[in-house]
Amino acid sequence: MKIVNPATEAIIADVPDDLRHVEALTARARKAQRDWAARSLDQRMQWLPVFRKLVVERKESLAQTLTREMGKPIAQSRNELGGLLARLDFFLDEAPRTLSDELVLDDRGQRLRERITHEPLGVIANISAWNYPYFVGSNVFVPALIAGNAVLYKPSEHATLTGLAIRDLLHEAGVPSDVFIAVVGDGRVGTELLKQHVDGVFFTGSHATGTAIADALAGRMIKVQMELGGKDPVYVCDDVDVPKAAEALADGAFYNTGQSCCAVERIYVHRHVAHQFIEAFVETVHGFIVGDPTDPKTYIGPLARKPQLAVLEKQVGDAKRKGARLLTGGARLQRPGYYFAPTVLVDVDHTMAVMREESFGPIIGIQAVDNDQQARDLMNETEYGLTAGVYSADRGRAQAILAGVNAGTAYWNCCDRVSPRLPWSGRGHSGIGTTLSTYGIQTFTQPKAWHERAV
Repeated sequence: MKIVNPATEAIIADVPDDLRHVEALTARARKAQRDWAARSLDQRMQWLPVFRKLVVERKESLAQTLTREMGKPIAQSRNELGGLLARLDFFLDEAPRTLSDELVLDDRGQRLRERITHEPLGVIANISAWNYPYFVGSNVFVPALIAGNAVLYKPSEHATLTGLAIRDLLHEAGVPSDVFIAVVGDGRVGTELLKQHVDGVFFTGSHATGTAIADALAGRMIKVQMELGGKDPVYVCDDVDVPKAAEALADGAFYNTGQSCCAVERIYVHRHVAHQFIEAFVETVHGFIVGDPTDPKTYIGPLARKPQLAVLEKQVGDAKRKGARLLTGGARLQRPGYYFAPTVLVDVDHTMAVMREESFGPIIGIQAVDNDQQARDLMNETEYGLTAGVYSADRGRAQAILAGVNAGTAYWNCCDRVSPRLPWSGRGHSGIGTTLSTYGIQTFTQPKAWHERAV
């Protein structure tokens, strides 16, 4: 499997895939999981502070690898690794309490006790994403391992070298080699992994692939969790600090070259401030440096996937044919690599794909609205339900709007943010299940109910 640098289109590595070995790898994980689950919780957590220490020590080389293979600007790769530490700390702090046995009744008169214990699922397949491999991956494999599961970790083919680096760090930190196994390859390997005897499948990626996985697993009666895409809306009210809101939302739309499931993908602005907001927004976008992702000054790098260039071109063409105005960008850049110019479209509406279909790139549509109700109606006019935000000086106003929006995460005066303390979940085409928070720890377990009566 050839690893291509999306900034230069040069081949940087040639890695053998595991297509012929998936069944054997699964058998190894199945055998190792029993001994791993038999360890105490304290023993199963001993690797985590060591892993954290290794990430700190090797942050720069890990960041450089991530930037080379998927094009994330180096400053943002460093940010991802730095942000990983808070997630690891959360799991260190919360897992013991969350996974402890729960005594829910102790009736001495009837000599009856009721308890809940949390048992691991068993062997799980984790088909992970390329856009935030450390964030997205750790949301799954860290709590899964702590809970006593073995993990078959398939990194995206666009972040293979990072996936192998994660494997090596975990093994060096003390996770047994057969308890965490990297399964390397493209979609064919993922398809083969789904055929194996596993007890859960945790996938992060597109709605289309998620649907195919759900179809493949129909009737298996195993746990399936999907973190899929989004068409995340934000509404800008007429009482905001306009330049400040424009700057924040430009970052929310274009950070990581727009390749985030929770990136701002459509903006609605109250008509009273629309002109001022659009001017400030475009001015901010013009200040973004597009270029070599290894340069710390670069803010927007290449797309990780070449086919996405055509998707963005199609959305721009569709919007222009239907009356949208292009204020900046709108085409791929004529240079080596998978670069697309930061793009802002106005005079858009919901007949246009750019306001309905996931873009996953440096492109945004901005639509003026007359009032809060119209904004909320448009925010809900989607099959996705990942995040939604409102910018307003009035907390009550923002909360009233967001309470009526069908999304798993609500933002007031912020966007494109994830906290380990809060559950991360999608609705509709954005997926099923939960990661992060204490819910995202228990999701890798199955509760056992204990009814105990003394004789």
